[in-house]
Amino acid sequence: MKIGIVREGKVPPDQRVPLTPDQCAELKRLYPEVELVVESSEVRRIADEEYREAGIDVVDALQAERCDVLLGVKEVPTHELIEDTTYLFFSHTYKLQPYNAKLLKTIVDKRVKLIDYELIKRPNGRRVIGFGRWAGIVGAYNGIRAWGLRHNSFALPRAIDCNDMKDMVAHAKSADLPSNMKIVLTGGGRVGMGAHELLSALGLREVHAGAFLNEGFHEAVFTRLDVQDYNARNDGGAFSMNEFMSDPTGYKSTFAPFARVADMYIAGHYWAEGSPFLFTREDMKSEDWAVEVVADVSCDIDGPVACTLRPSTIADPLYGYEPIGETECDFNDPKGITVMAVDNLPCELPRDASHGFGQELMAHVIPLLVGGDRDQMLTNAMETTLEGTLATKFQYLQDYIDQA
Repeated sequence: MKIGIVREGKVPPDQRVPLTPDQCAELKRLYPEVELVVESSEVRRIADEEYREAGIDVVDALQAERCDVLLGVKEVPTHELIEDTTYLFFSHTYKLQPYNAKLLKTIVDKRVKLIDYELIKRPNGRRVIGFGRWAGIVGAYNGIRAWGLRHNSFALPRAIDCNDMKDMVAHAKSADLPSNMKIVLTGGGRVGMGAHELLSALGLREVHAGAFLNEGFHEAVFTRLDVQDYNARNDGGAFSMNEFMSDPTGYKSTFAPFARVADMYIAGHYWAEGSPFLFTREDMKSEDWAVEVVADVSCDIDGPVACTLRPSTIADPLYGYEPIGETECDFNDPKGITVMAVDNLPCELPRDASHGFGQELMAHVIPLLVGGDRDQMLTNAMETTLEGTLATKFQYLQDYIDQA
């Protein structure tokens, strides 16, 4: 088997890689029968020379290499797709995202077998690979940074301008947060726990939700909420996770008490279509609304975090939401809520995020590629086939690509 690592071609450029040089060397040690080549790139945070120093071949282009499998991170531009080849990357197509319909059509037309990282799951349905932890870490940092910029009280560098997470955390520890500041965080998955990791690294004390709501503190604190902490049954009955996950229409948000006492909200939860919004535009008009900064790591536009009007960018990460007029305003407008809604946060720590992703790839995916697809985890994540068709379970995408 011959595996290639593609040069990321999406615009704006993504500096991450699926495997670091050390991980490539480890792959060759564990699987000496596998050939491995890396396509040269000027945009990666990890330089070509670092791969060469690890004993990995670097080539100008992969078209002539006749690789069996190509590994990337983000969507591969249509003109760069190599026919009759297996690719693994995040395609953002299985939810019928309109901006990638042409990509999936080209994948089918070029007889590319696409295995989408996002769809690789254990038999219990849990994903095995992703960048969620790093989205949470960077998103929480950006929230702290946004507070300083809103109040002109401190100025942290952008995460992307830090050398790595250690450097970023060192900067964040210098932040002069109010001595009575309260931060509420939602989510218990990769994203939520990544944000939790960052807040804990800063030395912020975690408190129970009840204490958060009812007590004052002489230090900055945070609380983390799971779905049952901010949702309740309409009829007052006991919360049932199984019921909520299968049909959330009988539930309502109970987030309002937290919005009355929190200074910052970090959204790190997964939100399913049909679930209650955490708060609405009307909620934010209330005189007792207290949240000044929202770091929406989940970034569901016009969704459960109603001040998130649009995604923001690494270059311009902040905007404001003015509740009375329901319009965008300057991020530091005192009448508005500061919103951070960058939708590609892991790109801000490309070295760390690449290392973390590569660890998961080596542990959970490479053995299936090389040694056999036990439990059909890769087969179930295969959207398209080498025969130029959609895989059986993804036939629902046919109209999507026909209209591209």
